[in-house]
Amino acid sequence: MEPHGSSGTSWADQWDYGPDPLPAEPSKSSSGGAKAKCSKKVEDGLGKTKAAAVTGMKKAKVGAAAGINWIKEKCSKTTQK
Repeated sequence: MEPHGSSGTSWADQWDYGPDPLPAEPSKSSSGGAKAKCSKKVEDGLGKTKAAAVTGMKKAKVGAAAGINWIKEKCSKTTQK
């Protein structure tokens, strides 16, 4: 048994007698239009998501401010008695 990191044959080389397959090359078809179309849809979706997030944060800010003011009113009424 050879030590780890040796330059001997690997397990796959010992049991695979056929030649190694060539790596598949990506096809050079005219999919640039499809890619651009998909990119546009993704950008539109991100724009909608950003708008929804901004609206949600505004609502949360208003709600938190109202809640804090309500708590301040309740605390000030009990301390004024």
